[in-house]
Amino acid sequence: QVQLVESGGGLVQAGGSLRLSCAASQSIASLNYIGWYRQAPEKEREQVAIMANDGGINIADSVKGRFTISRDTVKNTLDLHMSSMRPEDTAIYYCNAHIYSNSTWRTSWGQGTQVTVSS
Repeated sequence: QVQLVESGGGLVQAGGSLRLSCAASQSIASLNYIGWYRQAPEKEREQVAIMANDGGINIADSVKGRFTISRDTVKNTLDLHMSSMRPEDTAIYYCNAHIYSNSTWRTSWGQGTQVTVSS
């Protein structure tokens, strides 16, 4: 199972920018999907942005135009670039990967990194 480690969380003022990075223990190109989710206090976990192994990207409407993702297939990292941040972006951000192998989907999660946006 792929191991995922997030980094880059912290405190940022509203309107500011932050970059999160997810390091995978295996080739990112071998993962069917890899992306970012977030969970705010007392809310359900939601998808933020996800990339398929063909490079296709899906961005949640709530962050479209403000967040983007990019991958480095040499370093096996996936970055979440966040700009024009809002207090409602405050959450724990998790890296997630899905792999289809032997007729089975396997899901991996990172440990999460806290992002706090102050108003």
